[in-house]
Amino acid sequence: MRIVAGVHKGRPLAAPRGMTTRPTADRAREALFNKLAHAPWAPDIAGARVIDVFAGSGALGFEALSRGASFVLFVETDPGARGAIRTNVEALQAFGITKLHKGDAAHLGLKPEKVGAPFALAFLDPPYGKGLGERALQRLHEGGWLAPGALAVLETGAEETPDLSGWDVLDTQDAGAAKFWFVRRG
Repeated sequence: MRIVAGVHKGRPLAAPRGMTTRPTADRAREALFNKLAHAPWAPDIAGARVIDVFAGSGALGFEALSRGASFVLFVETDPGARGAIRTNVEALQAFGITKLHKGDAAHLGLKPEKVGAPFALAFLDPPYGKGLGERALQRLHEGGWLAPGALAVLETGAEETPDLSGWDVLDTQDAGAAKFWFVRRG
């Protein structure tokens, strides 16, 4: 797994061992970020504050950093995944522009002041088929984690149709066994 574009293009990313995480494939990440770069409704990644929820290896957040995001908060509960994120932060020298939050994304409370301003862009890559992404979206909204007009990108299994009540679906994108849902709070 490598960073697809930006200042860290081609740099390898560590992934947690085992089958507990499913990193977004390079090709799917490239398609996702191409959509974000060209869609009229997408925020500018350069300078954006990003939250990567169910972060796993942090591939989505690190891709955003490589493309100019100013800060990424990684939210992850799995110890192996948090270790991979720490390894990637060190390898990319991303100190001061990243933070790792040990928390259950589906049960986030209010955004702590110490993480700074709300986020313009959120990536959610939960385990498929459990409704965790929908719950996490709701918690991000209710807890003040998202800036007004923030864009959230939810990854699901290709055959899933999540309950996105209260969210405007701006677009979707098929990516093999996955599907991306681009949503904004309605």
